[in-house]
Amino acid sequence: MVRVSKEMQRAQRIAREVFGHEQLHGAQQQAIGSVLEGHDTLAIMPTGSGKSAIYQVAALALGGPAVVVSPLIALQRDQVEALEVHLPGQAAWINSTLRPADREATLQAFEEGQLAFLFLAPEQLCSEETLARLSAARPSLFVVDEAHCVSEWGHDFRPEYLRLGQVVEALGRPPVLALTATAAPPVRAEIIERLGMRGARTLVSGFDRPELRLEVRRFENPDAKRSALLAAVLEAQKPGIVYAATRRAAEECAEELLSCGVQAAAYHAGMNAAAREQVQTSFMLDELEVIVATNAFGMGIDKSNVRFVYHLQLPGSVDAYAQELGRAGRDGAAADVILFYTPSDLNLRRYFAGGPHLDAEQVEVVLRTVEEADGSLDVQALSEQTGLSQARVLTAVSRLEDVGAVDVQPGGAVNVSGEANETPPADLAAQAAQAQDRRQAYERSRLDMMRGYAETEGCRREYLLNYFGQPYQAPCDNCDTCQDGRVQETGAGLAVPFAIGGRVAHRSLGEGQVMHYEGEKITVLFDQHGYQTLALTIVLEQALLEPLFASGQLPTA
Repeated sequence: MVRVSKEMQRAQRIAREVFGHEQLHGAQQQAIGSVLEGHDTLAIMPTGSGKSAIYQVAALALGGPAVVVSPLIALQRDQVEALEVHLPGQAAWINSTLRPADREATLQAFEEGQLAFLFLAPEQLCSEETLARLSAARPSLFVVDEAHCVSEWGHDFRPEYLRLGQVVEALGRPPVLALTATAAPPVRAEIIERLGMRGARTLVSGFDRPELRLEVRRFENPDAKRSALLAAVLEAQKPGIVYAATRRAAEECAEELLSCGVQAAAYHAGMNAAAREQVQTSFMLDELEVIVATNAFGMGIDKSNVRFVYHLQLPGSVDAYAQELGRAGRDGAAADVILFYTPSDLNLRRYFAGGPHLDAEQVEVVLRTVEEADGSLDVQALSEQTGLSQARVLTAVSRLEDVGAVDVQPGGAVNVSGEANETPPADLAAQAAQAQDRRQAYERSRLDMMRGYAETEGCRREYLLNYFGQPYQAPCDNCDTCQDGRVQETGAGLAVPFAIGGRVAHRSLGEGQVMHYEGEKITVLFDQHGYQTLALTIVLEQALLEPLFASGQLPTA
């Protein structure tokens, strides 16, 4: 008989009596138990699997208020409204829409113990006064929702999230709970590092969505591909989502669908907030049949009846693709996920991949400006003083932070670290520039993995799940390659010599994690060189790989 701790018994009682959950499922219990034992916890669970219940139950079981970092105002509103049903008046938010008087009243209520949950966007945590007042309330839990936003490897990276590690320290170091639906190994590693999580437990639930049918349709001509997508949308059960790589492509596709009689609208970051809100609301209410969007759409969207997700162009990574396709079929009913692919899609994605190029001279200019300012400048001010774009300055600061040259304070000010005083600025700048070069190469390898998905002759579900470190035995019988009988045997009939998720070392490429087998090839995620596909027969003949640690160890990006 499994013994349940008193803390977990209390949590189960809260789940039942406060929130009406008759039973917490295994992954929820595991994550809540980890938090109640005082561990920093990264929980990776599919959308719709009850991630919110983890922080809600854990916070009440801990007996203190929770600070919840949530990236979107609409998502904050949904979370507060859901809590109001069970805990009237005990949840609130602070964001840019609040009047100063309302913001002050909310902060005061939190300080006085009247609120159990306070939701904030990360930029609200830049104020030292706000941090001091939150700290005075002695929060028992610090929650980071949509935690992949912390990672520069993530598909929704938010620079404001980079300061959250310092925020945790400023709040008195409460336990940290990070939640996300999808995170590949390098994303997991960076979440833990950026949040300063100590002895973190990483809990991963299954990523498989068996109700989703996966398919890739390949074309050599972009016009033929576009026509095929339009035809597919016309025939498909609706509502659905079409993702496009650019704003222009989204607008043009939406206009063509409208001309064909489909109730469609575009959604992208170039639209003003009111227009985006109107399109999103119409889609959620089924007043629109199809939304044609860039990757600006989707985070925090919980629409259960999406019957298809189509992609007009190749996404930039498998991480992004998994997040976007996961918006289909959340009601558990069958849904179609189709990538319309031309090899020329890679040209646009290569242009986007890896962020801005940095040379050592530009990084040194940023570092010397930080030194002269003595901690009084943030990224915007550094951009103004150096003449470099904010994106370039942010990248320079991130890489300088990686090599230990600078620290970024919760309020955004950039300081020279104590370690940097012993190394010449030119040497630190060169190290940071090299780190950016490695990061760009790593990013290109992730794009190669997305191309691999589009061009695989193996089971597409197996490919996706392996990418996230989850073994899977093909065939799935619900993707185009399996249904067409094209699936090849894993390892070309050879015994699998290295476990999926296992750590290995290569003579020249260093350490990495085994991700995938296809035919006579093995793909390894190397810590310093990204995803590399190797000929399995040569690997075995020349003993190029040596097994290291147990399955599940994570690389450091």
